Amino acid sequence: MSQRTKPPFRADQVGSILRTTAIHEARTKHEKGEITDAQLKAIEDAEIIKIIKKQEEIGLQPVTDGEFRRAWWHYDFFGMLDGVDVVPSDHGIQFQGVQTKMQVLSITGKIGFSPSHPMLEHFKFLKAHTSRTPKMTIPAPSVMHFRLEPDAVKTGVYPNRDAIFDDLAIAYQKAVKAFYDAGCRYLQFDDTAWAYLCSQEELKKARERGLDVDHLQDSYTKMINKALEAKPADMVITTHVCRGNFRSTFISSGGYEPVAQNLLEKCNYDGYFLEYDTDRAGGFEPLRYLPKGNKVVVLGLVTSKSGTLEKKEDIKKRIDEATKYVALEQLALSPQCGFASTEEGNTLAEDEQWAKLKMIVDISKEVWGG
Repeated sequence: MSQRTKPPFRADQVGSILRTTAIHEARTKHEKGEITDAQLKAIEDAEIIKIIKKQEEIGLQPVTDGEFRRAWWHYDFFGMLDGVDVVPSDHGIQFQGVQTKMQVLSITGKIGFSPSHPMLEHFKFLKAHTSRTPKMTIPAPSVMHFRLEPDAVKTGVYPNRDAIFDDLAIAYQKAVKAFYDAGCRYLQFDDTAWAYLCSQEELKKARERGLDVDHLQDSYTKMINKALEAKPADMVITTHVCRGNFRSTFISSGGYEPVAQNLLEKCNYDGYFLEYDTDRAGGFEPLRYLPKGNKVVVLGLVTSKSGTLEKKEDIKKRIDEATKYVALEQLALSPQCGFASTEEGNTLAEDEQWAKLKMIVDISKEVWGG
């Protein structure tokens, strides 16, 4: 057994990193009009370079920009697409005991991906400042559809929410190609929709929003695979399936069994980051649907929701349990989620975050060699 030379890596990460004090202060000043766009960018640039070096120092092969230029893990990307706006609302997204900023998505025209999408430049900056593998994270197309309110479509371009599937897939094809042309070889689609399809409570809410939940798995599989048709052979695209991550709270509970066959067998991803840090995730049995071969499941056994450092032996034991259903060479290790899916971040300290990432690197060497 050995370390992998291509992503997903044996020691990997989901993407977001706790915003530094300098980032928090700069964004607050920017919102108040006290500093310019250029001044904010200069501070973001400097702080991103610092965390790139920190990731390299602890031994991570995949390096991200920590999503330091974003407020949300998903809305920023969506709001930068053609035909999509992020607008004020009378409610946010409800987590366990806490609600996000009161914003929702609005479809105002034909959905498209423009070559001027700002995140292409975000990726180019990351790539220019690391000698490791630059990893880009964007929200999955299924997330946009699942999050749309009943009145989200504001124009005659689409008769209903389900009518966006084709244009959304084509927009993502263009995004995949644009990131590839910018030098990206490791792209990740972050996705909460599949986890919500495992939760009876979230399915009930989705029905109440008027979504055709009985056919969503098929619709999402087709849309994702259409988007992935644009993936060149030397590009890796993975997905992270998330149960919600905001200030260390969550939304969804339920094991992967209801979606495992469609997600692992039928979606043409190269790898899957699956959360396995709590009992809410269920057991490893659904991993039996992973086809033998090149696909990799990255086990999210180290929680990003608290600073308590797990015991190495406990993590190794769980990796061993997973090998009852998946060969060890098709497994890897990461935190269960990012550390700051929104700019507010989870409730742990920066040094606790880095200790967790370093432990993942150390465990990967002990389990897979290298």
